[in-house]
Formats: sequence, structure tokens, C-alpha cells
Amino acid sequence: MSLTHFFQHFTNAIYLGSLYALIAIGYTMVYGILRLINFAHGELLIVGAFIAYYGILIFHLPWWLSFLVAIALGAFVGVSLERIAYRPLRQRDAPRISLLVSAIGASFFLQNIGLVIIGGRHKAFYRPPFFAQTTQLGEVSVMNFLFVIPLVTLLILGGVFFLVYRTRTGMAMRALAKDYPTARLMGININRIIAYTFALGSGLAAIGGIMYAMRYPAIHPLAGVLPGIKCFIAAVVGGIGNVPGAVIGGFILGFLEIMGIAFFPHLAGYRDAIAFIVLLLILSFKPTGLMGEQVVEKV
Repeated sequence: MSLTHFFQHFTNAIYLGSLYALIAIGYTMVYGILRLINFAHGELLIVGAFIAYYGILIFHLPWWLSFLVAIALGAFVGVSLERIAYRPLRQRDAPRISLLVSAIGASFFLQNIGLVIIGGRHKAFYRPPFFAQTTQLGEVSVMNFLFVIPLVTLLILGGVFFLVYRTRTGMAMRALAKDYPTARLMGININRIIAYTFALGSGLAAIGGIMYAMRYPAIHPLAGVLPGIKCFIAAVVGGIGNVPGAVIGGFILGFLEIMGIAFFPHLAGYRDAIAFIVLLLILSFKPTGLMGEQVVEKV
């Protein structure tokens, strides 16, 4: 492999790792609070992309305004999902398996309602002209969009750290993640904090969906399934419930996918299998993930 090809693949790996990290943060935040895997997170990703798509196509909004509306409505959809699918079970102290089944059901519901309303045909997502242009770095051609996603991921990571460690809401989130019953006894509004968490996680999913759609501009209702699974794997690899771990897991997965195929092109057909191989290896040698901690479930 020439040096030019190496740097070309390296820039693609940074993009993909940043995207996985961004979406994995939403996964890990919800799990950190509720100890619940929100399997509808991948569908929320594509919900955000479709809201942005129709905002531009039907309502003729400027692309930046359509993106902002998509993020806000994506957060609203996530909060509504929590209110309808998860909160009634949580308030009845249902077993965790019931919440898990509800999350899987919510995922299939969003997939199929999307197929019924939108249809299965791929839609061409709008890519702003500036993002579609390329910048020449020596002999390496880099799409301008690839500079944006790592920057967005870093800004969001900083924002999440500020929220969690420098605000009263973040303090309540950490208390809830540490000891749910005690947090309730201390007067923390459990439902409000959980709603905030779902709004934040779903908003991040919408941002990730928009970024994903701009990179691969052919969206359909099932387009979020595989990225959602991979970002869940990234969160597990880093230590689900740990925000820095989710970012590290996202970059590990992105680099292994891109650079693995770059060095072993004959394995390109197995690219999607790399994530699952990494998951099996991590769970075999470090079940809590790279930065995860052992959690004792209280009965």
C-alpha cells in the first residue's frame, strides 16, 4: 500500500470512528441511567435523517434549519418513545426483561411504520454543496464533510461532559446512575431526568443520522439497523455506560473496519463481520468493556 492510499484510508477511518462514537454516546447515556439497551436507537437515527430530508423536500426549509428541526423533533420522538414504551413498565417495577422486549418491539414498530408510510425505496438525501466539495491535501483528496464530523463529535463530547459534571441536571443523572432508589428518596424527579436523558440521546442519534445520510446519501426506513447495531457494539467495546469508553470504542471499530479492509482487501466482503468479531473478543477477555466497571444488579 502506498503512503497516499494509507492516508486516504486513514481520513476515512477518522470519519467513520467519529460517527460511531457520536451515536454510541447516545446509547451509553441511556444505559448509564436506566441500565436499559434502547434497541430503537438505530431507528431514531434514521428518523432524524428522514425529518431533515422532508423538511428540505416538502417544506423547502434551508438545509441548516431543516437539520436543526430534525434534531429537535428527533429528541421529541425519543422522549415520546420513553413515555409510551418504557415508563409504564418502569413505574410498575416490571422485570428488566420486559423493558428489553419493549425496546425490541419499539425498534420493529418504527421500522415497519416507516416502511408503510415512506416505502422501501431509497431516497436521495440532500448534501450541501460545500460539504460535497473536496479539499486536496497533497495527493490525498478529502471531502469537506469529513472535516466536520470529527469536530462535531469533539464539541458534543465536551458538551456532554459539561452537562454531566458541571450542572445540577448532570448531578442528578449521576446520582440516578449510581443508586436509583436512593436518588428517588433524595427528591430527584426521576421521570424528568430520564426524559432529559432520552431527549439528549435521541438528539445525538438524529445528528448521527444526518451525518450518516450525508456520507451515504441513499436513505430508507431500514438504513439505521446496521449502524445502530455497530454503535451498540462500539458502546459495549468501550464499556457501556461510560461516555469516554463509547468514544474510544467508536474509534476502535471505525479504524478496524477501514484499515482492516485497506490492508486485507480480499476480506472486503466480511467488513460488517469485523464489528461482531471485535465484540466476541472483548466480551471473552474483558466482559465489562475497555473502560467499564462491574455493576452489581440490585434485586
